[in-house]
Amino acid sequence: MLKKVALTGPESTGKSQLAESLSIHYQTLWVPEYARTYLQERPDYQESDLLIMAKQQLVSEQEIVKKSNTVVFLDTEFIVFKVWSDYMYKHCHPWIENAINEHTYDLYLLCAPDVAWRNDPLRSNPNDRQELFEKYQTILDDKGLNYRIITGLGNQRLLNAVSFVDELLA
Repeated sequence: MLKKVALTGPESTGKSQLAESLSIHYQTLWVPEYARTYLQERPDYQESDLLIMAKQQLVSEQEIVKKSNTVVFLDTEFIVFKVWSDYMYKHCHPWIENAINEHTYDLYLLCAPDVAWRNDPLRSNPNDRQELFEKYQTILDDKGLNYRIITGLGNQRLLNAVSFVDELLA
């Protein structure tokens, strides 16, 4: 049965790189973060754009899952949209709230902000990553979701993630 592993956490914690590296390690597919594509075309987004991005992320996930067999890695999930919406707009659209409950994953890899901030025109919170990390952890705990915290620099970060995925697949 297909296992779905979602990477989550604050921006600039290596989610995209880790999702791609894990897909190479396990010779499988991964679902890129749709928001990045969307925001490259619309950098001045509005609150309503978060719902559009979240819905398209689900469509992208469903397309890749159809082509996968053992494990698939997701470079984002709905908690990301909730944390960002709560942080920026002080509330979250009910569709996103429901999606968190309806679309759970076998394992969440919560990427810690222990790596250096990498400047990028689509990133905006170099100083709030620890605070945001704690919001992710609180949601994962409150919902009783299966997650592991990913720490480490360079190849050690990948090896830490691999050990948790291996546990899942065993």
